[in-house]
Amino acid sequence: MIESKSIIKKSKKEINNDLRREFILSSTDDTFKKVCSRLKTSDEILMKYTSQLEETSLELKNCSKCKGIEKCKNRVEGHVYYPCLRDKYIEFEYKPCKYYKETIRKNNTVFFETPAILKNATLSDLTSEKERNSILKYIKDFLKKKVNNEEVKGLYLSGSFGSGKSYILSALLNELSNKGFKTVNVYYPRLLLKLKASFNDYSYDEVMNEIMDSDILLIDDIGAENNSAWSRDEVLGTIVQYRMDNNLTTFFTSNFTLDELETVLSQTSSGTDTIKSKRIIERIKYLTIEEKLISKNKRN
Repeated sequence: MIESKSIIKKSKKEINNDLRREFILSSTDDTFKKVCSRLKTSDEILMKYTSQLEETSLELKNCSKCKGIEKCKNRVEGHVYYPCLRDKYIEFEYKPCKYYKETIRKNNTVFFETPAILKNATLSDLTSEKERNSILKYIKDFLKKKVNNEEVKGLYLSGSFGSGKSYILSALLNELSNKGFKTVNVYYPRLLLKLKASFNDYSYDEVMNEIMDSDILLIDDIGAENNSAWSRDEVLGTIVQYRMDNNLTTFFTSNFTLDELETVLSQTSSGTDTIKSKRIIERIKYLTIEEKLISKNKRN
């Protein structure tokens, strides 16, 4: 019996020796040492968590060279596996990095098929040009009223190719998301392709509900899609009807004026239906005021 206990004691001692050796070896790394020193506890406690502390050290090294959340090499994107001292034991949790915090702060916006450049659009990038003066005045007035919970209409912004319509309204949506509004930015032609592909899938209803229920919605490049009775009546018609009924702020961009869009929407492979087209236009008019932006092509 005594012999058996001595064997157990010897095994525990060997285990402790192994832990200590591993801890001492890891402590030759500067990052590992800094992590341990911040915890302000004994080596006897620290050495029990050597492998986890090594993981923290590795992730902190990844962070020191990181240029953005899309480049993250850590196990959980945008987070660091970080230790916290709890009495006589160490607890690990995933703490968000600065890039992740910026993403959360900036993007209450949900993007559907939106080009990358628009996701980072900011109002500070907008230049003051005479063609834009009335639109910039609208944006200033809109922000003031919306933040004060005053009733204000969205904008139907039509105009020439490459004039900056999408950028201007995407910048406004991003600013509104910074202020706590749930915003959705939709590139309409590609959204329709996605919805069509998921028509018999649960994601169809999920996407539609997210779009319809958002505080602020931008439908970008309406009229550029291959118009069909389904896209007009089941998708666009459903969205604008719901948002009108619930008085939800909605923006549109298009290369067509509202009068021109009415003609575009009336034509489908099934024939011409001016009544259904006019019904949608009337709902867009209820939701928005119309502005035109005719400017030089800024994509060149």
